[in-house]
Amino acid sequence: MAPREYRHALDDMLTAIDGILRATAGKDLTDYAGDWLLKHGVQRGIEIISEASRAVPADIQARRPEIPWRKIRGIGNVLRHEYHSLADPIIWGIVVDELPPLRTAVDALLSETDPGRETEAR
Repeated sequence: MAPREYRHALDDMLTAIDGILRATAGKDLTDYAGDWLLKHGVQRGIEIISEASRAVPADIQARRPEIPWRKIRGIGNVLRHEYHSLADPIIWGIVVDELPPLRTAVDALLSETDPGRETEAR
């Protein structure tokens, strides 16, 4: 099987980020902590972001050193294997503090590698 084209992985990252941001818009940590479906949907979205990041080649990652690629890969392992130790404020902090700048950086990477691409929230 041929390796997946990395731009699809970047697109998957954006789709997951946009879905998380839509689902959490107007909500706060209390809403997140009290809504099982929202909490697990956000966690799954972060897992997808983590897994997709693994398909982005090192030379492409190097174009955006502000993206914490290693941490993104690592959070997926925590979500899959250490889920029992997750703290709601940590995941909520990722949503609020980390995903918006990650979205901007991933969108810029896609634009750099496909100049004709439209940029918009999904």
